[in-house]
Amino acid sequence: MADREQPVTLRTRKFLRNPLLGRKQMVVDVLHPNRANVSKDELRSKLSELYKTDKSQVMVFGFRTQYGGGKSTGFALIYESTAQLKQFEPHYRLVRIGAATKVEKASRQQRKQRKNRAKTVRGTAKTKGAGKDKKKK
Repeated sequence: MADREQPVTLRTRKFLRNPLLGRKQMVVDVLHPNRANVSKDELRSKLSELYKTDKSQVMVFGFRTQYGGGKSTGFALIYESTAQLKQFEPHYRLVRIGAATKVEKASRQQRKQRKNRAKTVRGTAKTKGAGKDKKKK
């Protein structure tokens, strides 16, 4: 837990205001010496303090730690309201921050097997020889 007390510096660049989607978007550089990385939850709270907004309106993603450590770079979106966040953000990112629930479904292989089993039953019953004779005449 000593990692939490280590200082973390946030720098934003390529700041862009996007009024059409109701958000501010930016690249975030995180300087974290003597620390492996910083959690997205911690970054969201630090950005919300920096831009004086609610933590639920901040979305961070795409962070990569530079070789050698000490610096990470990623992307941040700060929405004007949670309604706009839910309208424009992909569902998987809403699930990550807890703003939506994950849709539980069968695995990809099971869905394909079910689809192929259904294909054998679907349609009218096939006739064996009568259909071929009729087409020849």
